[in-house]
Amino acid sequence: MNLFLGIFELIVCFSGVLIMDKLFGKWGLYTWMAIAVVFANIQVSKQVDIAGISTALGNVMFASTYLATDILNEKYSDKASRNAVKIAAAALVAYIIIAQFTQHFVPNAYDTVDAGMKSIFAMSVRITAASGLMFVLSNWCDVLLYQKIKEKTGGRHMWFRNNISTIVCNCLENFAFSILAFIGTFPLLYCLQIAVAGSLIEMVIACCDTPFLYIAKKYKRTGILLEKEDDASESDTVKETTEVAA
Repeated sequence: MNLFLGIFELIVCFSGVLIMDKLFGKWGLYTWMAIAVVFANIQVSKQVDIAGISTALGNVMFASTYLATDILNEKYSDKASRNAVKIAAAALVAYIIIAQFTQHFVPNAYDTVDAGMKSIFAMSVRITAASGLMFVLSNWCDVLLYQKIKEKTGGRHMWFRNNISTIVCNCLENFAFSILAFIGTFPLLYCLQIAVAGSLIEMVIACCDTPFLYIAKKYKRTGILLEKEDDASESDTVKETTEVAA
């Protein structure tokens, strides 16, 4: 059951990245980054078994951020990729702060969700701090490594830079996060098991996101809702500047 849900989540998330890019251009990908990092940090508290492997949830949502930054790098610029990481980091900080407010509000007699929310948010400070730190570092390194490989290969072999940068950064992130977030809560051996399992899953996911990157690269960046507004705003600004100068 978990395996099929994981595959379905992967298809939905990666397709969501493409849809956001198609509809809103780079602004859609910025938005996806913010959404994905918050939901991934909610999911990561839950421990599951997938195909007999124990791991924490959130792998797919985190992996979708690598796909988003790679698309930004390919279709827009490496600066756009770095901006996406900064926006996601800001969204994560906001999530941590609001989560603390949420769990400290006193519920009234009609409330039915306070206990459940406290269970989720009680772990969020340490887990989210570890996750957030490693998310920013790993995604930042992914952007730099992706761009470096792209320059070295002259823009050829997109599948190569996509997989190498994602797998290397994801595996390092998995081990660092598992130790920082769960050591003391779970035995060291189980923490390493989570890290290895997460890394194996991420390797598979990294290979799966490659076709989505090629699809995104193939179609034109329309950004039909926001890009046109930006162009109109820029045109108005240029027009006003010209009139003032005249």
